[in-house]
Amino acid sequence: MTSPMSRDDDHLSFTTATAPSTSPQAASSSKSAGAVSRNFSASMFNTNRISGASEFTPLLEDTGRPPTRNWTANLDEAAEEDDRMQKAGASAGGSGNQTPKDGDERGPKRKSSATLAYAKKIRQRSKYYVPVTEWLPKYSWSLFSGDLVAGLSVACLLVPQAMSYASGLARLTPVAGLWSTAVPALVYGALGTCRQLSIGPEAALSLLIGQMIQELVYSDPHNMPAHPELEAAAIALITTFQIGVITSVLGLLRLGFLDVVLSRALLRGFITAVGIIIFIEQLVPMLGLAAIVAHPDMQQEPPTLPISKFIFTLRHLDHVNKTTAILSFTSLGFLILARVVKQRIASRPGGIWVKYIPEILVLVVGTTVLTHALRWDHQGVEVLGKIQGGSSIPFGWPLFGRTLKYFNYTLPTAFVSAIVGVVDSIVAARENAGLYGYSVSPNRELVALGAANLTSSFLVGTGAIPIFGSITRSRLNGQIGSRTQMASIITSICMIFSIFFLLPYLYFLPKAVLAAIITLVVYAILAEAPHEIIYFWKMRAWTDFLQMTGTFFLTLVFSIELGLVASVVFSLILVIQKSTQTRIKIIGRLPGTDKWVPIDEHEAAQEEIPGVLVVRIRESLSFANTGQLKERLRRLELYGMGKSHPSDEPRRESAKALILHMGDVEEIDASATQILYELTKSYDERGVGVHFAHLRPSQIKLFQIVGITDLLGPTHFHRDLRDAMREVESLGYGTSIFSRWEQ
Repeated sequence: MTSPMSRDDDHLSFTTATAPSTSPQAASSSKSAGAVSRNFSASMFNTNRISGASEFTPLLEDTGRPPTRNWTANLDEAAEEDDRMQKAGASAGGSGNQTPKDGDERGPKRKSSATLAYAKKIRQRSKYYVPVTEWLPKYSWSLFSGDLVAGLSVACLLVPQAMSYASGLARLTPVAGLWSTAVPALVYGALGTCRQLSIGPEAALSLLIGQMIQELVYSDPHNMPAHPELEAAAIALITTFQIGVITSVLGLLRLGFLDVVLSRALLRGFITAVGIIIFIEQLVPMLGLAAIVAHPDMQQEPPTLPISKFIFTLRHLDHVNKTTAILSFTSLGFLILARVVKQRIASRPGGIWVKYIPEILVLVVGTTVLTHALRWDHQGVEVLGKIQGGSSIPFGWPLFGRTLKYFNYTLPTAFVSAIVGVVDSIVAARENAGLYGYSVSPNRELVALGAANLTSSFLVGTGAIPIFGSITRSRLNGQIGSRTQMASIITSICMIFSIFFLLPYLYFLPKAVLAAIITLVVYAILAEAPHEIIYFWKMRAWTDFLQMTGTFFLTLVFSIELGLVASVVFSLILVIQKSTQTRIKIIGRLPGTDKWVPIDEHEAAQEEIPGVLVVRIRESLSFANTGQLKERLRRLELYGMGKSHPSDEPRRESAKALILHMGDVEEIDASATQILYELTKSYDERGVGVHFAHLRPSQIKLFQIVGITDLLGPTHFHRDLRDAMREVESLGYGTSIFSRWEQ
């Protein structure tokens, strides 16, 4: 009989003892069924060995008789089951004499029970898909103070930030940024699963919207549309609508794993380049050169690319408005200094209070009051002026003639923008979930973000910008005290309040201050870049470093669109490259044991028979990772596990036999099975014996169908490596260097 299987971390073996003599019943059954079944699965995993078998007896014998099954053991059980069913039927028939009244009474009860079960299922599903129906009824008012303070603090940050991104980057009205942040924040509070995620406009995506509007609406000063602001709003609306649809579809298709697809190195290069582009874009309003850049009578065309715009700015430094420049860089210095001081104070014991100070709001209020009092607007400082659209609700249907004519143009940008926004949002959500000890669903996050952007696209009266989660704002939200999605709802309410009641008081807000607020993002981005470079240097991750620098220069020199496409395409290429390389290792046996381990991980491991290549496949096989298996096996055969170049001289002799350890292969698809057949056939034609060990029963059936078993014969399939090595040695491929026979 066979003893139980013994498995360690790298080996699966079957230890066999002397087989007892079979009983007469078993012998009779064996005669009726044939000597040995051709069913490979039963042969490999049967617990009874054939009488008289030795250690050299082939695991599978070619008998040509089909297997037969003995059903005798189940006849009594089947008869008893029939009796029970007949009695149950008779009982049911007897009860059929009941009055119709009784039968009528049970019908409504069953229907009522089914209705209640269906309603209960709907309630359970609604709690899953609409999280607010789960956490709001259980909301503890002890958490409200923290959520209130966090919601107010984030609103103080988002109000000027949303206005800055909308007017300075997306080329829309400031109120468009406020509405695009307030309404989606309310939707996410109801549908989102991350309790601390703060959603709002992103600098890179807002800049992308602005560049499309610049190219389509404002690129030719001599041929501008009759209502350029309406065309700009239409472009932003259709782009945001497309981003919402794409994000929602990704969530419904359960593609929430996309955050692991994009390489962090590529994203870091892209974000760093975007930071420098933002700085160059904001130099124009910070120096008071907006009128010079957009002047229709200038001899040269207005610059569009970042490098050319930077050179243009340097050439026109003599036109700088000194008051605007002093105000801009003083505001930027104040924000940077405030952030550094807050970080130092917050790191000390009891310094958490400093996080409640909204330095951006202080700057906005202070500069607005000073501009009105000192009349800086008379000295050439541009102010926000009267903001239109803040006194009405700007909702409407986003798909109409003006928006649909830009549909094809904006779709590629919307797709890559959705991918980048999704990655940032899921990273932020997972970071906060891990920090505060709860789980988030990436798929439901995608649906919530998609719904938020779809809702934003209905703001036809003002235009809309894409909304996603921010890592820095989400960290701040949690640090201040947010513990539920109520903080996001409070932020939304505060922003709606500011739209209806606070906009008239921002008439004298300098545009240069909004530019300084945007430039603060550049400081945060560039502050992280040296850390990433040093990290790649220490890790010797030259491939990641090249990816980061390549994406950086593509984005900076050419365009953000090209940088976005390059980031996505490069990441997909890397994923495909990794997925098409089967994880295989040459394994050897540790002396004095029956344990097989990779020879490049254990110095003591040795190949048992010279010229016999034992390879362990460490993952399931599919069409994607099996195509290059033949070439990779050939490289292992000639060069081993070390790095080598195809032009190098072979360091090993050609293999006489190949043993494939299939213990880690859980699944093999149809295409991979065909490739394995072609691989086996090519080795067989070369005279190299191919053997398989640790195959599963389902895999044996696939090998039968494709013809591998007929090609090799039953002696090439083994329960474990011990049997395989004995068979290979008996066939004369070599002699074991270990005294295995003493075990």
